[in-house]
Amino acid sequence: MENNNYQQLTRTFQRLSRFSHLSSIASWDMFTMMPPGGSAARGEALAELSVLQHQILTDKKVGEWLDAAQSENLNDVEQANLREMQRHYQQASLLPEALVEAKSLAGSKCEHAWRTQRPANDWQGFSANLKEVVKLSREEARLRAEAKGCTPYDALLDIFEPDMTSARLDVLFADLKSWLPQLLAQVVEKQAQQSFVPPQGPFPIATQRELGLETMTMLGFDFNGGRLDVSAHPFCGGVPEDVRITTRYDEEDLLSALFGVVHETGHARYEQNLPRTWQGQPVALARSTAIHESQSLFFEMQLGRSNAFLKKLLPAVHQRFGSQAAFSEENFIAWNQRVKPGYIRVDADEVSYPAHVVLRYEIERTLINGDIEVDDIPALWDEKMQAWLGLSTKDNYRNGCMQDIHWTDGGFGYFPSYTLGAMYAAQLFHAARNALPGLDSAIAEGDFSALFDWLRQNIWQHGSRFSTSQLIQQATGEDLNSAYFRQHLTSRYL
Repeated sequence: MENNNYQQLTRTFQRLSRFSHLSSIASWDMFTMMPPGGSAARGEALAELSVLQHQILTDKKVGEWLDAAQSENLNDVEQANLREMQRHYQQASLLPEALVEAKSLAGSKCEHAWRTQRPANDWQGFSANLKEVVKLSREEARLRAEAKGCTPYDALLDIFEPDMTSARLDVLFADLKSWLPQLLAQVVEKQAQQSFVPPQGPFPIATQRELGLETMTMLGFDFNGGRLDVSAHPFCGGVPEDVRITTRYDEEDLLSALFGVVHETGHARYEQNLPRTWQGQPVALARSTAIHESQSLFFEMQLGRSNAFLKKLLPAVHQRFGSQAAFSEENFIAWNQRVKPGYIRVDADEVSYPAHVVLRYEIERTLINGDIEVDDIPALWDEKMQAWLGLSTKDNYRNGCMQDIHWTDGGFGYFPSYTLGAMYAAQLFHAARNALPGLDSAIAEGDFSALFDWLRQNIWQHGSRFSTSQLIQQATGEDLNSAYFRQHLTSRYL
């Protein structure tokens, strides 16, 4: 039979994809619906599933098929799929089964405890669990680094952002540091002259949910293949055929949940539009975490906080929450574009947001490379927050180093993708605007069809067929160029 080895591989990866489907829905349930008493059993079940997937993927037959398939007659999509299969296989075969299981269990335990430890500001309790997660993550990083011939941190970064290195990140982030603090100071000073009227709550949660659902519909979310729920930390999960997004509500704050929904809808539209013809194969997966993040930030920041979109959104806000001074057009736009350095990354405006990311990147890189220990995190966090944003987090662990979920399950190497995503989003929006004359007036009329078609053509439909830099070059005519991000922030805020 022709291409027999490749066919064996596609069947194996189809099987893995189905287990991954089960794992992601069980994880979604753990974050949203599961009663607290189910935590230990669910953690064990998910660990069992991750071991099973690891066994299937690292079977020596898979390695043999991969070698043999290299000489089979494959078209370019199949070759791209084979390249991705090889990457998944190499990533997995470096890790012993016992480490995979231990990591999964430690991650579930740390994340579950974090839910109560964070509100209690219990750094001592949290750090005990985090130390175990870090120990296992370092072990994973060491094994990957030895095989790749790179630093431990770069080996983890490569999982989320193939081909990205900390050397390249250091250049990008050094550039940011050279202009962002000054731009932030200028914007804060400029906005100090403006008067903002804050929205007056309470805003009932049920009505906030209705507004979120209406906004998702406006943004083209397919409810036949997805839903909106509540979790402690907003996320997008599930699978392309059944995308689960979450937000968190606050009766006094209308816009945090709403823009959380807009952000997650960007992730969801990407997932819902991944190539179905290659479904179940690695080539049909999203390209990388930074490209994924570029889609959510394209929706939330480039589109969502633009004047044109905010004007379009305002009637729906009036309809549900009446008219108040805060909901005049001018104030509504100004309020949604205000820049106010704060403690919480997920609530940060787009000008101060990169500070939160660079801070985490610098800490996690030194942590994984073994230059600092878990006990050093709070003081470093405080020092970097003061340097970037003039805020102290001393003894305020809840709003400092305990605020995120990523480190609880060993997601080291993930944070840079947020700022890389912001850079990609600015570059993509710039390219879309060049390709689509009249885009701003179409957005103001609530017609996003041309914009979403452009994203579908240039990003969504390709899955993992191309490398990140090929994908961006094809879409925008050049590789990642952070100048567009600077240009975007300057033109919107100054």
